[in-house]
Amino acid sequence: MPTDISRIISDAAYQAYERRLLAQVRAGVVPHHVAIIMDGNRRFAQELGLGNPAQGHEKGRDKLEEVLQWCLDIGVRILTVYAFSTENLTRPTEEIRDLMRLFAENFRKVGDDERVHRHKIRVQVFGDRDLLPEDVKEAIAYAEGRTKGYDHYRFNLAVAYGGREEILDAIRDVVREAQEGRVKPEEIDEKFFSKRLYTADLPDPDLVLRTSGEERISNFLLWQLAYSELYFVDVYWPGFRKIDFLRAIRSYQQRQRRYGA
Repeated sequence: MPTDISRIISDAAYQAYERRLLAQVRAGVVPHHVAIIMDGNRRFAQELGLGNPAQGHEKGRDKLEEVLQWCLDIGVRILTVYAFSTENLTRPTEEIRDLMRLFAENFRKVGDDERVHRHKIRVQVFGDRDLLPEDVKEAIAYAEGRTKGYDHYRFNLAVAYGGREEILDAIRDVVREAQEGRVKPEEIDEKFFSKRLYTADLPDPDLVLRTSGEERISNFLLWQLAYSELYFVDVYWPGFRKIDFLRAIRSYQQRQRRYGA
């Protein structure tokens, strides 16, 4: 009985703190574009003794659905997540197969999600699709096709993505245009180059947060993060809580107030 009472008191205190944080965040300037490096699915599964990394990735998928709702709750208009890097392709074959199965299932699910259509969320995927299986590419096309006319919110997923490769692709495009005489060297500036990136029609992220305790950006949006605020949280992605998210937003707001003082 004492344990049950302690749990009830603890839950009530947590909920009260969450409500207070939420009120503080809503009273401030909410970042327009939040980017997240979702890290720690495998370690989360290992620490819980789940055995199969796929179970950690499934927990991570469920967490992403929660975070999308949290963004809607406070008015974040653009959410971009690092879901699968080109470096991840070196992982064990069985894990890659499980991940691709999840991607195929989840992109279909996103395309049919009532919440996505109600809020008019446009879904877009960045990365080298040639590296992905056909069923995943078809599922991506399905989600993007069903949401391409929406513009209230944006939900971007970086899959088979590498920041250096994105920049190299943009350089190749510029070189081809120059060789064809369609652009002069003096016309190439930051704005011109940004339009050649995967994120051409998006503003750069205001806030980038990474889970798992690692403090690096791991080849994610290298050009776009030049002036973004960075926030690192020492919790694995599936264990990421709403108060962790709200603290990240509050930290961003406090930095903005300090810079504007």
